[in-house]
This record gives sequence, C-alpha cells and structure tokens, in this order.
Amino acid sequence: MITNQEDLQALIRRARTVDAVALDTEFVWERTYYPKLGLIQLALSNEECFLIDPCALTDLSSLGELLGDPAVVKIFHDAPQDLSILYQATGVLPKRIFDSRLASGFAGISSTISLGNLLKELLDIDLPKTETRTNWLRRPLHQKQIEYALDDVRYLRAIRVLLLSRILTQTVKDWLQQELDRYDDPNYFKPPADENRYQKIKGAGNLSRQSLASLQLLASWREQEARKRNRPRGHIISDQVILLLAAKQIETIEEMGRGEIMTNYTIEQYGQQLIALIKKGLLCPEKNCPPSLQKNKLNKREQEELKKLQEYITLKSDVHGLDPGLISNTSELRALIRVRNHSDQIYPKRLVNGWRKGFLAEML
Repeated sequence: MITNQEDLQALIRRARTVDAVALDTEFVWERTYYPKLGLIQLALSNEECFLIDPCALTDLSSLGELLGDPAVVKIFHDAPQDLSILYQATGVLPKRIFDSRLASGFAGISSTISLGNLLKELLDIDLPKTETRTNWLRRPLHQKQIEYALDDVRYLRAIRVLLLSRILTQTVKDWLQQELDRYDDPNYFKPPADENRYQKIKGAGNLSRQSLASLQLLASWREQEARKRNRPRGHIISDQVILLLAAKQIETIEEMGRGEIMTNYTIEQYGQQLIALIKKGLLCPEKNCPPSLQKNKLNKREQEELKKLQEYITLKSDVHGLDPGLISNTSELRALIRVRNHSDQIYPKRLVNGWRKGFLAEML
C-alpha cells in the first residue's frame, strides 16, 4: 500500500516509463454529494499491481502528472465515474484513456459488459464478487479487500490487447478512437447545468409547462443546496416531493403540511424558500416556460419506420462487429423518426455528429 509521497512519486516515475497502465478507484458515495475516494489501484503489468491510499496522502499531484501524460495509455473498465473522481482529486484533465467496457462494444461484445463477465469471456477467469459493498474508507483493509481491489486492474492490460485484436477493420478502430477521444475533452467533465436537472426527474414529462417552470427552479435550488452542504440530493428533498410540489402548485405552508407530503423539519428548514420558488415559476410567462417533456407517441406508420430503422442498425452493426447499442438508444431513434416526419423537430445531436453520422447516412 502506497501511503507516503516518496513512494507515490517513485511509483509514478516508473509508471510513466511504460506504454500503458491500468487504473481503477474504490469509493464510498452514500451520505455525501461528492464521492469519497477510498482507494486507487494501479497496475504496470499482471504481476506489478499497487494500491494507493488517498486517505493517507494529502497530495495526489504526481498521480495527476500520470493522468495527463499523453505518452502513457491509461486503461479503465467503465471509465466515466473513475475519471470524474480522479479529476476531482487531482485537478488534472486525463489524456489517452482506453475504456475496456466501451471497447468491448466495438469488438463484437456487449458495450455494457461487467469486468467480471469480460474476464470470463476473454480469459476464462472468474473473479469473486465478495467485496462489492465494502467500506473502502475503513482501515486497515483486510486481505480479501486487497485481493479484490488488485484483481480489478491486474488483467486490464491483457484485455486491451485482446479487444484491439478482435476489432475487424481500421474503420471500426477509428470509430472507437473517436469515442475514446471524448474523455480528452475538458467539456466532458462539466456537470449538467443546475437549470437542466429537472429533466432527470421521473414524472416530469407529465407536468404542464407552467409546473415545469416551478420544477426547474426547485431542482436547481436543490442541486445548489446539496452541493453547498455536501449531502445527497434526496437528503435535502426527494424527487417525489419536489415533483408533487410543482404539480400541485403548493403556495402555502399549510398546504405543504397536509397529507404528510414533507416532514415538519423539512418544512421548517426550507418551506418558505420552496414556496417562493413555486410562486416564481407560476409567474413565468408561458413563452418562457421550459418546453414540455412529454414524449410524443409514434403513429402506426412511424412505429413501422422505427422497426425498420432498428433492423437496419442491427444488420449493419453485425457486418462491422459492433454492439448495436453503441449506435443509439430508443429515445434517439424515436426522435429521429419524428424529425423525418415533422419539420419542427430537432435531430438528436449524437446521431448527426462524428462516426454515427456516417454510419446512419443512408437513413438520415
């Protein structure tokens, strides 16, 4: 376990002399807005695997130097969460990332495969799942935790080689690289704007535009409050409650207290602020209210178009050895069908940019 700066710097110097390293993180994310980093795993080879203890190290800048070094490939499995946490811990934007989960989709395997299943598929190795719910902040770590953590990076270098060998053509390799290049973009690490958080709340599509204006303000306020207090969003106020407040357009403390919508503590703590936000939303002119999130139903002809489009994507994906799920999701395809039949609709951004635009050219 690396617990001091001297050992960390020595390890990073070694890591920057190899062509590729494997990385992973373990963290706890239960009672805070920001995840708490508990462990960093780094492998230089199958045999040279190391644990870095962020609980003992106050300065991870040397690790940041490795992350930002374009001469060394950094291999992760399902990279986004790890990259976000390491960016937060080091302040350094990563360069040259290889995501084995993403790459699996370009190698004829599922793009959502777990590391355990991928190891079984490629190397016939079974990984134990005993420590998936462990507390990685507690010290000392016991031997099973240590072995579990090391196994998460031990085979990633070999997996990368095997996945790249399975990709059929240079064209597909170029498509994969386009996807991996997203991790080098500083904008990738920008969180969604607070004013757009309401779009993620289940049930928002059932609200009127006027109620959506209130929901938008409530969700944005909650995001800022959770961040300020470093508490989970749901610990401030749940999705269900702010959806109900916006839908019912509750404007008084008395209404808020009826039907056990909220606890007395939450009402005392936030009631007046919430009411002010709801009222502000209700005063919003309709032309300035957020657009409806209600999903437009496809008619029978459009449903047939959707089916043909899905069949086309599946067939072409098979030809190139791709997981069809890489191309698009159902919501994007439905939106694409709507664009083709209604002039006031907007093309799904992801489908008209980069390699997907060429892949779908005949259908666009």
